Amino acid sequence: MVTAEKRKTVKEFNLLPEGAPFQLIDGELVMSPSPLYEHQRIIAEIAMSLGVMVKEKKIGKVVLAPMDVYLSETEAYQPDVIFVSNERASIIKDKIHGAPDLIMEVLSPSTAYYDLVHKKAVYEASGVREYWIIDPKEQSVEVFLNGESGFQSVAKAVSTGTAASRIIAGFAVNLAELFTMP
Repeated sequence: MVTAEKRKTVKEFNLLPEGAPFQLIDGELVMSPSPLYEHQRIIAEIAMSLGVMVKEKKIGKVVLAPMDVYLSETEAYQPDVIFVSNERASIIKDKIHGAPDLIMEVLSPSTAYYDLVHKKAVYEASGVREYWIIDPKEQSVEVFLNGESGFQSVAKAVSTGTAASRIIAGFAVNLAELFTMP
């Protein structure tokens, strides 16, 4: 007899040891290997510039993975870069319980499908206001804004140019600088 494995919940997810390399995606524990250097370098570059701007403007908080973001009983993710505005600060507790204003995901070969399809749909439905997909392989950044009809691509740059936030005035990344290895 074949039986389907029971979907996990956030309650069960929280029983994992701290720092366990898992996300809860559609009730399934998904393990990710440690990211590549380029992935982490890109996150650091973006987080440093975003963090400085957010701190100077006193408009919210910037947090990096691994930080659990709970979006439902079966969805707990660790987005690469998270921005929560002062208006939504109440979702920050021991972890983040609800939709951040801005989420950025840097694609990795092992998790790109989730970032591009499943997690994107959950972010959209949960009310994430802006979603960035950063692809180191293609050297691209695509910015999605959540509106009445869901996520709409509002900007895409490849190799050169800039990608700018629509919800954080003045925040933009220069792709030539972002994708140049130091």
